[in-house]
Amino acid sequence: MAERVYKEISGGVTAAKGYVSHAVSCGIKNPAVRRLDLALVYSTEPTTSAGVFTTNRVKAACVRVSKQHMRKGNVRAIIANSGNANACTGRAGIEVARRECSMVSQELGIQPNEVAVCSTGVIGLPMPMLRIEPRIAELCRGLAAGRGHEVASAIITSDTREKEVAVSFHVGGKEVRIGSCCKGAGMISPCMATMICMVCTDAAVERKALQEALREGVELSFNRITIDGDMSTNDTCLILANGASGVKLAPGRSGWKRFCEALQYVLLGQAQRIVQDGERVTKYVTVRVKGAPDRAEAKRVAEGVAKSSLVKSSWNGGDPNWGRIIHAVGYAGRRVREEKVDIDIAGKPACRGGVQADTPSDELRALVQADSFEILINLNLGKSEYTVYTTDLSPEYVDFNRSEYAYWNQAKQDGLTR
Repeated sequence: MAERVYKEISGGVTAAKGYVSHAVSCGIKNPAVRRLDLALVYSTEPTTSAGVFTTNRVKAACVRVSKQHMRKGNVRAIIANSGNANACTGRAGIEVARRECSMVSQELGIQPNEVAVCSTGVIGLPMPMLRIEPRIAELCRGLAAGRGHEVASAIITSDTREKEVAVSFHVGGKEVRIGSCCKGAGMISPCMATMICMVCTDAAVERKALQEALREGVELSFNRITIDGDMSTNDTCLILANGASGVKLAPGRSGWKRFCEALQYVLLGQAQRIVQDGERVTKYVTVRVKGAPDRAEAKRVAEGVAKSSLVKSSWNGGDPNWGRIIHAVGYAGRRVREEKVDIDIAGKPACRGGVQADTPSDELRALVQADSFEILINLNLGKSEYTVYTTDLSPEYVDFNRSEYAYWNQAKQDGLTR
């Protein structure tokens, strides 16, 4: 990427001009817990919008409704909740998602299809609208600038911290801003990685170009991370562009490359934050494959290593087990030649030509005790590269994900399930 021409700023998802937000507590997961769990982001100006969604064939109601609305036109408001995914809830779930959009649109004086809806949480449970509906009017009436951090707080689930990235840059002497918030810590796997990401910019961008810029940015970020290899039903990345900066951007025009680079920086920053905040992880690992005959082969190998439970377990134990890495290279790749494979761990040779390198094992072991390191795999078959960001796999991850019984029990008390 070229020299950075943008700088990080504060403000999160509402850092750009013309955006307001608010968040409230509904007790969606547990009525006894009063943390923020319902949020709204709104552009006071008309927008263009774009979105990328999960490729899972099982899609949450919120994904289906948001995609329908975006096919009809542009959205300028996003309502989002944590605590319940509204996934695998049938026709009733669709009606709930539409009801949320309708209620927001009535309060804001816009059309229902101008509202997108995002949900994250437990799959298969009906949404507790008895606690959500009474708060939507308050949610809309409390919209204000400078409340972006509330949104970041309201959408997290198993995350341990909020994820916000915002940048600014100049085009023709005018400042352009891009702000974002994101959630994600578990069920992370490419196409797309499991997350909700909301991005707002005050540039004016035609819809087709905005969609292409977002799709490219997602490919370079959220499609390159994995924690546990599981793909969600709710993945959503939305971007709104309202033109409040007075800057119009388009492919081939001044500032377009700068905008795309800034957007990619924002999305990659959020993707890396997700991996670093993975559920009960202790290692942040960059897996880089080079020397592949084509990009597809590089991707297969990088993802194969990054998703391997054996490899990830060895990282958790501080074991520089390059044998597990090369075995994953072998089954993931289609054109791999064992005698050509080189593997470096944290910059030191671990494998050369498919066999043990000269680096002492104690030296390699010391390197993988670090919280962050890189695995470099050279297939020596071409010039293509691919990078994936991943984690270790810990016993605590298994323990954390063993049961969601408490949430089902609450739903039973609410009369939503048996």
